Amino acid sequence: MSTLSEEEKEKYLNELFEFLKLPSISADSRYKDSMIKTAKWLSNELIKSGCDSSKVYETDGHPIVYGEKFVDGSFPTILVYGHYDVQPPDPIELWTTPPFEPVIKNTNIHPDGAIFARGACDDKGQVFMHVKAFEQLIKKDKLNCNVKFMIEGEEEVGSENLEKFLLENKSKLNADVILISDTGLSNLKKPTFTIGLRGLSYMEIKITGPNRDLHSGLYGGALANPINILSDMISSLIDEEGKITIPGFYDNVLEIDQSKRESVEEMSKFDNDDFKNSIGLKETKGEKGYSTLERLSIRPTLDVNGIWGGYTGEGSKTVIPSEASAKISMRLVPNQNWEKISELFTNHIKKITPNSVSIDVTTHHGGNPYITPEDFKGYDSAIKAYKDSFGIDPIPQKDGGSIPIVPMFESILGTKTVLMGFGLDSDAIHSPDENYGVKNFFIGIDTIQNFYKHFGN
Repeated sequence: MSTLSEEEKEKYLNELFEFLKLPSISADSRYKDSMIKTAKWLSNELIKSGCDSSKVYETDGHPIVYGEKFVDGSFPTILVYGHYDVQPPDPIELWTTPPFEPVIKNTNIHPDGAIFARGACDDKGQVFMHVKAFEQLIKKDKLNCNVKFMIEGEEEVGSENLEKFLLENKSKLNADVILISDTGLSNLKKPTFTIGLRGLSYMEIKITGPNRDLHSGLYGGALANPINILSDMISSLIDEEGKITIPGFYDNVLEIDQSKRESVEEMSKFDNDDFKNSIGLKETKGEKGYSTLERLSIRPTLDVNGIWGGYTGEGSKTVIPSEASAKISMRLVPNQNWEKISELFTNHIKKITPNSVSIDVTTHHGGNPYITPEDFKGYDSAIKAYKDSFGIDPIPQKDGGSIPIVPMFESILGTKTVLMGFGLDSDAIHSPDENYGVKNFFIGIDTIQNFYKHFGN
């Protein structure tokens, strides 16, 4: 049961809808003005909600919004991080309603209604929970922490300018904990609490063969086809048991004790059939010797995210392409370093490239894994906050996704992070018909307030 009144619920949803209507697509330069407009809108909302000050900081890319509320020098300080940029909505035709015209629809998963819009869950809806929880605490005169907000506009494109901002504003961003809602939970009955994230190494390969596209009848059989070569190379990166074949890839992987693995599996009550049904598959596949839940969370991965080359238009064109390319991401687990893995990948790919073609390997971006320590007050405060809201202890669980800026925060600011997400796996983030449960939104506002209550004591 939410602590918000019906009037407050309606007000907050209307305000969130204003936020969601702004097409803040960081990847598309055509939306630069919209990005600036969104940042200014958010900065104004921080002031309206109770911040003493707020400023939109320009960067070499998109702006960063900063706001703060100082209550008492003896109080702990919470730094709230989030992002206002969103993924491109393409393919538009697969949306059942326009991506920047938010609507509430009842679904089987969200019988109380879900907000359908790009950014509803990732991350505007979850950012706005923090703004409204903060507003509620001030309204009730229960704000027992100093608060700083740092909301960026480049998370969906690699946060290229965030590190510079952190380095230039270390004292301004000093805090006792960083609080982020950009993750999710299992469900509203038996919630999970994200205590760890996988790291990421994102690479691109380009194979070049002949100096131009060639007629496949005149030249076929006499030279290496870049697409064929690239396909063979990629297929060799994972063996029949689901193991990644890059030499040294597993050298630093932190292996988890079998009894602890079994304990996590039992607590989570992960339903493999529900997982398969949710994504329309008959069976799962992955590293031998590990469950689906473990493959999703505690094991490293290698996946092709995109592959192209040759003629892909309508009809036929019989060519041997000059080039073929692929983008590949590797999710990493504790003790793996993304820069080292990127180097291992590059060296291996170059080694297995035949002399009949040439290769270029590009490292796009990455980040290291992260774990919130159990002996940290933020960890304990989050557990208690979830229990206050849901009536039961949450299940601590490592998340398969990556938020590369989290280990960056600890490295530069020396501050631990607590991840309190309220989205569901079914919320279609990055996909058409992204949505966020209305109930999730409101319970998130309550749980964040509970976190302040415990962390400020």
